[in-house]
Amino acid sequence: MLTGSLCRAARALVEVSRAQLSAFSGVDEAAIEGFERKVSTPGASDIADLTAALEELGATFIPEDSRGAGVRLKFTASERRRLQTLEGEGGIARADDVP
Repeated sequence: MLTGSLCRAARALVEVSRAQLSAFSGVDEAAIEGFERKVSTPGASDIADLTAALEELGATFIPEDSRGAGVRLKFTASERRRLQTLEGEGGIARADDVP
């Protein structure tokens, strides 16, 4: 379950602003701010949209256990650099390229 604190931490890890997360998820920026500041709680569909957007941006949510819930990056820094290099290789994408 995404909480305001986890949302704020995930946003910091993937290095996006509230405005960017709002544009990417379709959730109003004011709703994100209220959620992160624990002023309000968005609806279940907005929380699902935020979770999906943050996961697509590279965050992985760790389910709650005896040590609590958490968030981390999907890839290490070296894996991320390698993926960026690989994504930039090969020139222009063509119709026969594998998605």
